[in-house]
Amino acid sequence: MVSVLSSTAKALLKPTAYPHRPREIELVQTQMSFVFLTGDYVYKVKKPVNLGYLDYTTLEKRRFFCHQELELNRRLCPNAYLAVVPITMPLREAGEPKLRAKRRGRSNSLCIEGQGEIIEYAVKMRQLPQERMMDVLLPRGQVTEEMVAKVAGKLAGFHRKAETSSEIAAFGKLDVIRQNTDENFAQTEKYIGISIPAEKYEHIKTYTDNFIDNNSSLFDKRVREGRIRDCHGDLHAAHICFIEDICIYDCIEFNDRFRYSDVASEIAFLAMDLDRYNRPDLSKHLVSTYVELSHDEELLELLGFYKCYRAYVRGKVESFKLDDPYIPEEEKAKALTAARRYFELAESYI
Repeated sequence: MVSVLSSTAKALLKPTAYPHRPREIELVQTQMSFVFLTGDYVYKVKKPVNLGYLDYTTLEKRRFFCHQELELNRRLCPNAYLAVVPITMPLREAGEPKLRAKRRGRSNSLCIEGQGEIIEYAVKMRQLPQERMMDVLLPRGQVTEEMVAKVAGKLAGFHRKAETSSEIAAFGKLDVIRQNTDENFAQTEKYIGISIPAEKYEHIKTYTDNFIDNNSSLFDKRVREGRIRDCHGDLHAAHICFIEDICIYDCIEFNDRFRYSDVASEIAFLAMDLDRYNRPDLSKHLVSTYVELSHDEELLELLGFYKCYRAYVRGKVESFKLDDPYIPEEEKAKALTAARRYFELAESYI
């Protein structure tokens, strides 16, 4: 894996880069970040990429979005998100030749929370117990209806207090809904015949377009009733940890459009993921508990549409990994399998 990493990422695989000198460091990659697990703490470093829907290409932008990630995730996981910390390279000593300083290089002497020239930023978090993650517990049959009901309760309370405004509500209007779905299909055209067959692509696209055309009044009603909120935006099982106070983390910070959404879309996301783990019983319990607590019976009319939409988005994200130069081939093979499964799931809701 190291051979495909940036020099910064290679340097952060060394215990000497950290103030607490961890014994072991595990690297997890997403399309947009390097995540370093060090035992006590997690350090998340954004990749200098422009993916169209996000732009991390400058240090200042990465710093800004690190602070966005910190503040937004403290809404649902306040005790885990600690700080935005600098990654530094020691300043060249007085009189040291530039060539020698260059050879010494940032790849060998980077330090998190150190002194010197700031060359990168990281979000510092407490490392949550892996064995308590929802996506780990589900395959073991260790997620109960009571646990899911607690998640529904936390989300109902969060959505009730979540920010809304005329600006946020505008993201629930028909033209934005169409923009989101059209973007999905445009961005996945290149994967037709790779992660999604042409006939499946056309079937899902036709269903999506027809549903929007036939339910314009329903979407408008959701906007008027204040159902469009500043949500989490990426609510699936891997982002829920069952500690003493349920922690729901890793929300979307890089694009408000993906976070400002109908609460029905947010609930459909997690319900879809529970379906993916072959637990339709838990999926139904999540939805029914949330509807009861939020008094949002109308959500049920949109559930199938948003489940399809969310499954398709996940298939798209997994497909994107196929083009990531930092991801090894064996991980790309897993991503391809996952993408195909998500697209199959999306079609199953039609």
